[in-house]
Amino acid sequence: MNGAELKATLNSGGRVFGTMLSLTRNPRWIPELANVGLDYVVIDTEHGARSRGELADFLTTLNTTGVVPIVRIPIPDSHYVTMILDAGAQGVLAPYCETVEEVKDVVGAAKWRPLKGDSVRRLVDTGEHVSNETRAYLEERNKNSVVIIGIESVRAVNNLEDILKVEGIDGIFVGPNDMSISLGIPDQYDKPEYKETVKKVIDISEAHGKPVLVHHQTPDLSSYWIEQGARFVLHTTDRRILTEGYRADFKRLRDVAATLE
Repeated sequence: MNGAELKATLNSGGRVFGTMLSLTRNPRWIPELANVGLDYVVIDTEHGARSRGELADFLTTLNTTGVVPIVRIPIPDSHYVTMILDAGAQGVLAPYCETVEEVKDVVGAAKWRPLKGDSVRRLVDTGEHVSNETRAYLEERNKNSVVIIGIESVRAVNNLEDILKVEGIDGIFVGPNDMSISLGIPDQYDKPEYKETVKKVIDISEAHGKPVLVHHQTPDLSSYWIEQGARFVLHTTDRRILTEGYRADFKRLRDVAATLE
């Protein structure tokens, strides 16, 4: 699968499945990631410690697989968008977007790279292209570019209808930790106000034809949000899978050993 195929699957009403890489940095991990049922991965550079060189090497190797590489950038800024796309990413997740202008900046950089300045601002605002030739060239060049917008606060939810009017958004991301903090109930994902807010994001986004990612860590929570309409499924992190895998295996071994004492 590439970025264009991932978008086509979602646009047809289908689901895609991925995880977030917060810890993995060595490209030698990638052959393992390519065979576990992933359609895409989100590589975290908002909280993860990766240099530009490490990221570029990682993306180069990942692009040899059928797993679509998307990068979560530190802030919603066009500079970071073009930097990660130039490094080989097929998509961008822009965190904590709250305004239409932030979203336009991200979309313009991701969908119309390398167009810059007044030309890209005018295109995003009005749809006016420099020329038909330039439009065709940029559409082909950016055909795999996936744009995901982070809606992670009460203000963002209140602005969601206007944000979704910006052409070029491919998905909406909900970060549970940030959203719950903004609601005043940190990490309390069973609270009605949290569930109602996230469901509102899903319903509004789907009404505009945009799928939603709700990034939870446990199969129970991820399954719940699939049942509530999340189609751009983003489940757990490499850090948690590694920790839980070791914990489960060694608990079993210790339990066996305890029966022999």
